[in-house]
Amino acid sequence: RLLARPLLRFLGFIFWGTAAALAFGGISVILMYEDYRYLFQESGLSLPGWLAVLAALILLPTGFLAISVSAKRSRYQQGVLMYLLLVLLCLEMSSGVLTQFYSIRMASKLERTMGYLVYHYNGTHSQGPGSSAVDAVQRKLQCCGVQNYTDWLKATAASWHLPAEKARVPESCCKEKYSHCRGDLHHLEQLFQEGCLKKLEDWLHFVMLYLFWCCTVLSILELLAGVSNSILMRHQPFHSAGVL
Repeated sequence: RLLARPLLRFLGFIFWGTAAALAFGGISVILMYEDYRYLFQESGLSLPGWLAVLAALILLPTGFLAISVSAKRSRYQQGVLMYLLLVLLCLEMSSGVLTQFYSIRMASKLERTMGYLVYHYNGTHSQGPGSSAVDAVQRKLQCCGVQNYTDWLKATAASWHLPAEKARVPESCCKEKYSHCRGDLHHLEQLFQEGCLKKLEDWLHFVMLYLFWCCTVLSILELLAGVSNSILMRHQPFHSAGVL
């Protein structure tokens, strides 16, 4: 009992701090989905991010209640705190499981989707959503092709109806400092040569792993808070709180 009160107070302050970390992870997942929506083609990918943001918002009053309960030991506040901790556990466990599910699912689909979009690419200034998505990814990640820039050699010759010897890369492969670059393969120093797949997979893995561990660590801390709150409730009978 003597340890439960300071531990609950300490965890209350920790909840306030970790709410920001959890919100950052959730927003990162949401933004990643928005930036690469056409590549992922999975509407549920942003769901773990939204669950994490909701959990981060609930963590703020939960932290306040944990600090308040450690000082006043109000029976009503203890009950509300226990309820919020249970809701948070459900949200964070759901978010953690979904991050692992989508991380594995998307990794297996990305290469196939990107390969299809590259092969059917029809020009830098095309209005097609697939071509626009490829250009956006290559500019944002500073990459070219799926594995590397050589993926465009056959793709452009086929989809742009060019002779194989005139195959080139999209202008989105050009480095920004070369304003006159037009994707000419005779000037490789002007082009990004690293492929987009690895960069996108690395970013997906990092964001999902970050959110997964945030949810895991917070779930453990919330279990500790629940145990501490239960100990305090056990040593405060109902009649002492004026219920009976």
